[in-house]
Amino acid sequence: MSNVAVLLTRSPRTYFPLLMLSILTWSLTMQAQVQLTGISRDQFSNSSSQHGTEVEPATFAFGDTIVSVFQEGRFVNDGGAPDNGFATSLDGGATWQYGALPGLTAWHGGIYERVSDPSITYDAAHGVWLAASLPVSSTGVRLTAMLVNSSTDGINWSNPVAVSPKLSKPDKTWLNCDNNATSPFYGHCYAEWDNNGDVDAIYLAVSTDGGKTWGAPVQPAGAPIGLGLQPLAQSNGTVIAPGVDAFLANIIAVSSTDGGTTWSSQTTVSSVTYHAAGGSLRDLVLPSSAVDASGTVYVVWQDCRFRTNCTANDLVMSTSTDGTTWSAVQRIPIDEVTSSRDHFIPGLAIEPGTSGSIAHLGLTFYYYPQTNCTTSTCQLEEGYISSSDGGTTWTAPTKLAGPMQLGWLANTNQGFMVGDYESLAFVGGKAHPVLAVAKNTATVFDEVMATTASGLEDGLALYTSEGEKPVPNAHSDHLPRTTPVCDNCDERE
Repeated sequence: MSNVAVLLTRSPRTYFPLLMLSILTWSLTMQAQVQLTGISRDQFSNSSSQHGTEVEPATFAFGDTIVSVFQEGRFVNDGGAPDNGFATSLDGGATWQYGALPGLTAWHGGIYERVSDPSITYDAAHGVWLAASLPVSSTGVRLTAMLVNSSTDGINWSNPVAVSPKLSKPDKTWLNCDNNATSPFYGHCYAEWDNNGDVDAIYLAVSTDGGKTWGAPVQPAGAPIGLGLQPLAQSNGTVIAPGVDAFLANIIAVSSTDGGTTWSSQTTVSSVTYHAAGGSLRDLVLPSSAVDASGTVYVVWQDCRFRTNCTANDLVMSTSTDGTTWSAVQRIPIDEVTSSRDHFIPGLAIEPGTSGSIAHLGLTFYYYPQTNCTTSTCQLEEGYISSSDGGTTWTAPTKLAGPMQLGWLANTNQGFMVGDYESLAFVGGKAHPVLAVAKNTATVFDEVMATTASGLEDGLALYTSEGEKPVPNAHSDHLPRTTPVCDNCDERE
C-alpha cells in the first residue's frame, strides 16, 4: 500500500490516473445538481473491518491548501477504524492527494488498535498542520485522549504525539488554533475531549509550540459534562467552545480569556428539541460551530421546535459575541416547516475575512426527503445552503448527493454511519465541502470521500425565516436520555 496516492482532476469530466502509484481514479455519478469528485478510498484490507467505507470528515483550509481527515474502514463493533486517512489539495481543490496518517495504529506503523474522531486545523504562527485522532480500544484499556500528527505541507506527516495522560474512556476529540495575528495568544492551539469514563467530563489542553508538546488537561469551572465542543478563537484572544451536554438536552459553551489556562463554567446556549432520525441512522445530534472575522460565534444544530408534533428537524442557529449571551434561536429556511424533509448532521463554515452583515456562511447537511421512513425505505441525500449577510437571508438549497440507501453505508451498533459530523472550507470565496458518499455495488461497500469538482458559488439569497416562532410547548418526539453519550461505546451503548 502506498503511503500517499494522488488524484488529478484536470476538468470536471476527465480524470488522469497516476500510473506509477497504481491508483485507480474514479468519478461519482450521482443524481445531483453539481459534479462530485472522489478524493480518497479506503486503503486497508484487514478482515475485521468494513472495507470500502470512509466516514466522518473534518476539513480545514488555509490559503489555497485544503486538508480533510476521516476514518477508513469502519469497524462494526466497539468503534473506530484501522486508521484515519487524509486528502489534501494544494491548489484550492483542483487536484488532490490522499493517504493514511502514520504511526497511529498497528495497521500502519503505530501501537494502537483503532482510531476515531479525526479533526484537522492549521497553526499559522508555527506554519504547521495538526491532525487529531482519538485512540480506541475494544477491550476497555486506558488510553490517551488524543494523538496529534503534524505536517508542514499537509501531505507528509510526522508520527503522532500524545496530548493527555491515559484516561478510562476518552471520547470525541476536537482541535483548533488561534490564527489571529493580533491576539495575545496567537499560536495557541486548543485540544478538547470528554471522558466517558467520568460521565463525559470535559477537558481542554493547550500547545504553544506547534503541537510538539501539550499542557496539563484542564476542566472548565464547575466540571461540566458534554461532548463535541469546538474551540473558536476571537481576535482579542478569547476562546469560545460550543458543544452539547452529555444527554443531548442542551447546547452549551465554555470560554477562556487567558489562553486556555482556565475556562469558565458552562453557559446554556439553548435547549435541544429534536426528532430522532428514521431508519437506524447513526446521529449524535452534535452542533457545528464557526467564528467570523469580527469574533461572532455561530452555532448550528438540528431541532424540531418549529415543526408541529416534532415530525422532522430543521437546522437552527444561535450567535454570540462573548460566549455568555446568545441570540434567540433562528430557523434556517431550507424549506417550509410543513415539508416532509428531515435535516441533520450539519457542517458550518464561514469565509475568512467576512463578518457581520457580510459574513459568508456555508452550510452542508444530510437529509431525508421523506421523514417518515424505515431502514429499507429511507433515501439519504446531502444538501448545501449559504448566506452572504450573516444568516439574515439564505439561498435556495443545492442538492449535492443522493439518494443513498442506508444499507450502502458503514454499519455500527449505533446505526448506519456517514459520520457524527461533516465539514467544509472556503477558498477564494467558494465553498469546498467534503462528504461521505455511497453507491450500490451489491456485494461490497463503496462509501468514499467526495467533494465538488470546482467549489460552490452562491446563488441569490431569497429566503428568510424572520418573524417565525417555535411551536408552543414544542418537545422532542422521544424520551430524554438517561445515560451519557459515548460515541465509541457501540456494543455497550
